[in-house]
Amino acid sequence: WLLLYYQTQREMVKYSREPPVATKAAKAKITDLRAHYKTMWEVANSVRGMQLEKAITYLNDVLEHKQCIPFRRHTGNIGRCAQAKQFKHTQGRWPQKTTKHVLDLLNNIKANSEPKGLNLENVFINHVQVDRAVKGRRRTFKAHGRIKDYASSNCHVQIFAVEKDKVVPKAEKKPLKVSKKQAARLRLKAGKTKVEKNASQQVSQLKRFFT
Repeated sequence: WLLLYYQTQREMVKYSREPPVATKAAKAKITDLRAHYKTMWEVANSVRGMQLEKAITYLNDVLEHKQCIPFRRHTGNIGRCAQAKQFKHTQGRWPQKTTKHVLDLLNNIKANSEPKGLNLENVFINHVQVDRAVKGRRRTFKAHGRIKDYASSNCHVQIFAVEKDKVVPKAEKKPLKVSKKQAARLRLKAGKTKVEKNASQQVSQLKRFFT
């Protein structure tokens, strides 16, 4: 019975949305992960929009304390960090466990994108979602025979990356044709602005003279 329960619980966790073109995307997810939800939210959202290989190198740098994870939403009791300046932020950390889990997901996405023939240079992380899972229930024993709950904040994580098409540069704008009337109006406007500037300068000079 318990086996059926856990199987149905895992099947219930689905992707919240699908990529626009399935053949140009690779997906990965973890359900009921034994890692803190708040820390996982910060780590996963720090790589949103990044190029896949850059995100992998960035998380490897976090593990080696070369770069930090900026904490933007869940900022309670988070210390300040000089490495957070590059993200225009002040608070940051180097979470080890959650970073390793996200790194495993990204390596999984990389492995899934290779059989599809995706160009890894153009693969970008498009969708990141972290949800709260069922809390792990344990007990802790306190003084005077009291028993208190000792829950762990588990989470579900889903990420997919999409291969972007090559950006086509915009064509140069051709100069607009201006009729004689439009050219005369433009000249009048330019003349008016010059006259107004000269008048304002004269008024300021007169004020200085009389004061």
